[in-house]
Amino acid sequence: MTVADTNSWTGIREELLRRIVGRVWQPGEQIPHEADLAEEFGCARTTVNRALRDLAESGLVVRKRRAGTRVALNPPQKATLTIPVLREEVEALGRTYRHSLLERDLRPLPPMLHGAFQVPPDADVLYLKSLHFADDRPYAFEERYINLATVPGAQAASFEAISANEWLVQNAPYSHGDLAFFALSADDDLSAQLDAAPGTALFAMERITFAGEEPITHARLIFAPGYRMRTAI
Repeated sequence: MTVADTNSWTGIREELLRRIVGRVWQPGEQIPHEADLAEEFGCARTTVNRALRDLAESGLVVRKRRAGTRVALNPPQKATLTIPVLREEVEALGRTYRHSLLERDLRPLPPMLHGAFQVPPDADVLYLKSLHFADDRPYAFEERYINLATVPGAQAASFEAISANEWLVQNAPYSHGDLAFFALSADDDLSAQLDAAPGTALFAMERITFAGEEPITHARLIFAPGYRMRTAI
């Protein structure tokens, strides 16, 4: 790495990351002090500090006042998760996709969601209930709330030709989100929607996405028996 490459904190971060991944610095080992690294790279100490803070936020180093910075003994192992477009997911399986919009309504957010999906208590959100199919067989049942203050264009969208899942991926970029995965037993309604016997164990997920601090959508997806989620590590 040249001196020019370390003029920015991102360049320094990449060099420090290279040393960590390449075991130049072993897990648990203390790395040089900020002042020493700044002298090595010919930059301001604040630039090194910014690079180290980013590595600490990623869990790759551990920083303690007066004790310096050490390479993490057990750095986090992360999976890459993206919001799937269900149409593309079904078509990738070689099956034919369609969806049915079962319900659409403007209503207040249910009180049980206020803690996680913070919209004004007197504001209406767009509620959608949909069923996704693969080869005319139920694939996933979806309940969704959309914050119209963040995505005002959703109010005019029909969500009949294109599902809310796909429309939001295209029209509402998100900065971050929360995901929960769990199993539940099919009640009478889910049994009918997903063509599953009552009591069948079903894979479910709840997802909230945000644009900065503003919530975009809360989605609850419940998949038909046999669904498998795949990701990369």
